[in-house]
Parts: sequence; C-alpha cells; structure tokens
Amino acid sequence: MKNNFFILVILFQTVGLALSTPQKYESIFNFGDSLSDTGNLLLSGALVFPVIGQLPYGETFFQHATGRCSDGRLIIDFIAEAFSLPYLEPYLAVKQGQSSPHGVNFAFSGATALDAEFFFQRNMGSILWTNNSLNVQLGWFRKLKSDLCSDNESCDDFFKKSLFLVGEIGGNDYNYAFFLGGSIKQLQSMVPSVVGAIANATSALIEEGAVELMVPGNFPIGCSAVYLTLFESPKKDDYDRHGCLKAFNGFAKYHNNQLKQALDTLRQKYPHVRIFYADYYGAAMRYVHAPLHHVL
Repeated sequence: MKNNFFILVILFQTVGLALSTPQKYESIFNFGDSLSDTGNLLLSGALVFPVIGQLPYGETFFQHATGRCSDGRLIIDFIAEAFSLPYLEPYLAVKQGQSSPHGVNFAFSGATALDAEFFFQRNMGSILWTNNSLNVQLGWFRKLKSDLCSDNESCDDFFKKSLFLVGEIGGNDYNYAFFLGGSIKQLQSMVPSVVGAIANATSALIEEGAVELMVPGNFPIGCSAVYLTLFESPKKDDYDRHGCLKAFNGFAKYHNNQLKQALDTLRQKYPHVRIFYADYYGAAMRYVHAPLHHVL
C-alpha cells in the first residue's frame, strides 16, 4: 500500500510544521507505540509478533523488514524526511556512549501511555504486549541524555534545535480495555488517566530541556478494520454515512478534546515552549471522506 499522501496530509496539512515554522530541526526524539516504532520491538527479541521481522513488512521501500509495523515508511519517517534528517535509529540499537546527533526513537510497539501496573491492578495485565510504557521510554531518554550533551548549557543548545514527538500514544490503553469487553462508558473514566500520563510526559520532557514538542491525538478508531470487525453491529444507526462506528469515533474525539485541554494548560505553564497538537483524527478522516480522491 502506498501511504505517502496520507502521511503528508498528517504532516503538512494538520501539523504544518515543515511549512509554517521557521525552525530548522537538527534532531528528533520520538516516543510512542507501533505507529512510530522503527525497530525497538524487533530488537528486544520479542517473539509475540516475529512476523514484523519478515517480508512483506518493509518490502515497498526498504526492501527488507526493519521492525516497522508497515510495508513501508511510518509517519515519523516522513517527518524526518521533511526536515532533511536521517531516519531515526531505534533506542535499542544505540550503543552505550554512542553519539546520536540527529535524535533517537524510543517508541515501542504495543506501548501504553499508562504503566503496566495500572492494567495488572485491573486484571488486564495478561493482554499487554510490553511493559515499555511511555514512562519507561522517558527513562530511556534520561539514561541516554548524558551521551547527548554534557551540561545544562550544552543540553539547552542541543534541545532548542530538536523536535520532540510525544505519541501517538494512548491508543493501546484503550485497545486493551475495549478488546477485553470494556464499554465506552467505562473507558471514558479512563481517559483522564491516559491524558494525564501524556501531559506528564510532555511536562517532564520540557523540564529536561525540550522547547519544541508535537503531541498527536488519537485516530478515528471507529473507522479501523479491527473495530469494525470486533464490534460489528446489526443497527444501521450505529454507523455514519462512511461506514464508521459513530460511538467509537465519538470516544476518540472525547480523548482528543481532553488532550487538547491538557496541552492548553501546559502552554500556560510553559509560555517559552511551543507545543503543537497534531490532528491525526482529522487527517485520517480526510481519506475516509474522499478515498477515491486520495488514492493510496
């Protein structure tokens, strides 16, 4: 599948970074899940989904499997290209003491915004793919930081020319709960915790020196194949005119609205920092609304 247009819509039309910002980023630090993992799951030796280490994964661009959950590039790859940067090296491929002048990718397939403890306390731990949550990824960043810069002054200089991507993350938190039978009403009570984890991670990165951050929202999960399959309904009214499940898309919007409010609070707390909200939901819906116009 050629997904170039879809990715470019996300990058340029909903984020507008490469077109609207005068900033020329020299490095990118990415945190997230399978939507942006460039090899950490595969490098970890995980055996749950070894298929990502084989073709057809990677066949349309890299001509070999890279550990990306895609047959080609990911959103993070196109963002790197937009700023003329090399593709991000996965954290688990970085050797101790190695210089990473163009950034590092901490994203891990299956990762959640909330720590694993949250799910085990609610008898959902057995379904987790990984314990490498957003907080764990932050720990990796802190561990690597001393190899990136030596003191506050050099770190400030380095990070002011860096873009930090916090997500997309949080989708798996909801996936695990929904797939175990949780209702939308039940999961709405979970949203503040998920959003809080994302906001806390964003704040932590700012405290570490980040000044340019992009935080994506959730996708329209009601249009995804897995939700349409698992939650198929006999009621026509449960679907919108594009065939998407209205209730699940409404839930995604609810999460995104809560996230945007949390980011507004962070902007007030850190007026010297630029925090972009990336509208992945809106970008995806452009394709849903006019699939023939945006041929993939």
